[in-house]
Amino acid sequence: MDAVFLARLQFAMTIGFHFLFPAMTLGTSGVILISETLYLVKKDERYRKITDFLARLLGLIFVVGTATGITMEFSFGTNWSTYSRVVGDVFGPLLAAEGVIAFFLESVFLGVLIFARNKVSSRVYWLSAFLVFLGGHLSAFWIIVANAWMQTPAGYEMLANGKIMLTSFADAVFNPSTMVRYFHTVMASWMTCAMMVAGIAGYYVYKGLHGETGRTMLRMGIVLFAITPLLQLGLGHMHAIEVIDRQPEKAAALEGHFVTAKGVPLYALGWVDEKNEKTCGLYVPKFLSFLYNFDFNSEIKGLRDFPKENWPPVNLVFQTYHIMVGIGMLAIVLGLLGAWLLWTGKLYQTKWYLLILPLLIPLPHLAHETGWAAAEIGRQPWIIYGLMKTADAASVVVSKGEILFSLIMFSLIYTLLFVVFVLIFWKIVRQGPAV
Repeated sequence: MDAVFLARLQFAMTIGFHFLFPAMTLGTSGVILISETLYLVKKDERYRKITDFLARLLGLIFVVGTATGITMEFSFGTNWSTYSRVVGDVFGPLLAAEGVIAFFLESVFLGVLIFARNKVSSRVYWLSAFLVFLGGHLSAFWIIVANAWMQTPAGYEMLANGKIMLTSFADAVFNPSTMVRYFHTVMASWMTCAMMVAGIAGYYVYKGLHGETGRTMLRMGIVLFAITPLLQLGLGHMHAIEVIDRQPEKAAALEGHFVTAKGVPLYALGWVDEKNEKTCGLYVPKFLSFLYNFDFNSEIKGLRDFPKENWPPVNLVFQTYHIMVGIGMLAIVLGLLGAWLLWTGKLYQTKWYLLILPLLIPLPHLAHETGWAAAEIGRQPWIIYGLMKTADAASVVVSKGEILFSLIMFSLIYTLLFVVFVLIFWKIVRQGPAV
């Protein structure tokens, strides 16, 4: 293991752990806004209790997410200093915008949600819920802009000294993949929180806890659980088309597709034999071509059209992508099932469904991690697609031993942090919305 591999591994570990928390933040703030709006309109105490309960959870999620996010950003200057020097003119304004425009807005008004329920008017409290929602989504926007720019760079000029100069802030921000990536990520967070709320409320109803408040929370969770995976399916489809158009070798790796052809199949699951350049598994004939532009005979580029040294680890990309898609399809089925049970009045009596809802809470997180892995590993060997390779971006003065030591320390600290998070999360859930 060389220093570059260890730097990659460390960044993957830190961002993978950090991403667990923003993935819950956006959706949780959204449900808080919904429940507080209903409380403001209906003056029903059930919605106030749901808001206060979720605000306590959001406070915990936000604290851990902030701490792990700061660590991740520092790694750009330690393990990836060459990259930082090259793209500092682009990345600096984007990360600064995230902190100044979004982060402080979200953090200040989250304090109002947690500590000032009885100190401000109901309208000011609702406004605080809205500003937390807005701040979180603005923060996510700037982070997604930075990532999207690495995938589809725009608004720049390559200087003679090898540095990249920002020529158009607007073009960099609204690069070709920004909006589709942003909405895909946001919907993933909403879907995560929908399943979290449904899972917690399902546990309450199954155990007979918190009465009508628990049932109201379950109804909210189930409605969102039914809607968000369907919306995510459409956004995921749009994102897949963007990848086929802008990053065709990544798209080919996602589907284990080697030879440019018309009528390309869509794999449900399988295994990629990279050595022999073959993919085996269950597939729907010609369906990838159809999904691309609704033509069963449309042409899809294969990996052989690109230099082999620019191929990502194909089977790893294929497997992580298909795990994400599989979880998404399962969520659609179970969400619609929950909506049908709610519609027919059988939800509260269907014990087996209530029992499995809490078990679903980790699934969207697994989808996030595998989807992120497919997107980032699928871009390799590029750290900036088509401009700079990852191997050329690492710090030249940080040794393999130093990175390994810090990786071990981060792993131990994050393990402890995760255990503490789960214990406090469970304590809040046990207290419930009636507190």
